[in-house]
Formats: sequence, C-alpha cells, structure tokens
Amino acid sequence: MAEKEENILEQAEVETVETEASAVPEKKEKKEQKRWYIVHTYSGYENKVKSNLEKRIEYMNMSDRIFRVEVPQKTVTQIKGGKKQEKDEKIFPGYVLVEMIMDEDSWYVVRHTAGVTKFVGSAKKPIPAKDSEIKKIINRSSAQTQKIELDVKVGDKVRIVSGPFAEFIGEITEVYPDKAKLRANVSIFGRETPVELEYKQIQKI
Repeated sequence: MAEKEENILEQAEVETVETEASAVPEKKEKKEQKRWYIVHTYSGYENKVKSNLEKRIEYMNMSDRIFRVEVPQKTVTQIKGGKKQEKDEKIFPGYVLVEMIMDEDSWYVVRHTAGVTKFVGSAKKPIPAKDSEIKKIINRSSAQTQKIELDVKVGDKVRIVSGPFAEFIGEITEVYPDKAKLRANVSIFGRETPVELEYKQIQKI
C-alpha cells in the first residue's frame, strides 16, 4: 500500500514539473523574431510597470531581447472654470505593450516585473498580438487625438465669455461632448433664445 502511494506521489511530481515547464516558453524557438505581446498589470500601475521593466532590461542586459515598452494613451483636454487643462488618459487601462523576442529568459524578466500579473494568452504560452492591431493602437496613441471634457451639465448656468452673446448668462439645455459644443437658453430682450456655443466660449458660474 505504501509503495502504491509513493508511486502516485512520484507521478504527481512528474506531472507538476511538466506542467510548470510547459508554462514557460522554450529557450530556443525555431524562428526567433520580435513580436508584440500584451501584459496585464494592476490597475493604475501601467506607467510604473513600464519604468520598472525598462530598468530591469538595462540591469539584466536584455536590450537585445526586449526592445520597446509602451503604455498607449491619448491627450484629454479638460475645461474647468474657463481654463484648459491637458492630461494623459490610458487607452487600455490595465495593459502594457511589450515588443520582444519570446524565450525563457525574456519571459522571466517581463513576467517577474513588479506590477505585472500575467501575459495575455493561454495558460501555457503567451500569444503575440497581431501587428495590424498594434499599429492601430500605436498610431492612435501618437496622433494624440483630443477629447474635450467640460465640467458642466444640463441645467447649469454659464456666462458667455466670447462671441456675439458675450457677457450674457445662459442656462444649458443640451451638451454635445463629441463636438465640444452645447446649447443654452439666453434671455435677450426678455425672450428666451436658444443659442449654440463652443466649450471655449463659456464659463461655469
């Protein structure tokens, strides 16, 4: 009975070793080529992971295996109190792109970087992203498409600061974030007149 249990344990250990080994990419692939891989990170740690990984690449001399680390983001313009503020917004929160040649060493460096939770792909092997998808993401990020946010809503009163209705007070009736415009009712000669305005033309009261 003891011998049977021992054989079962030995078999379990062999299976565990085989499973762990299969989870790590092979040391040498038939055709080594750099590809983009998507890494999942803790939310809010994307830039920290990028910084940590770039330091590890340099410290561990892996620049010939891991080439680029990107956090796709775009510029968002906010208008608060009539003032413009720009900030970077993540396009894919919780993800970092890594261009690398996948092998056991490069996998280890990336996977064990602080803040990294896993590679996107199967449990046994990370799956490279399609080049066409990565190009779209990179181009979208580098183009810095601006999305304008305004801290106003329907029912708010605003002062018009430029244009033919400058110095008038209006009440917002509609907001069009995609166009960076809004519609407001303005009292002109005692009559409520709807006017269309751009975000930059108004100031929240």
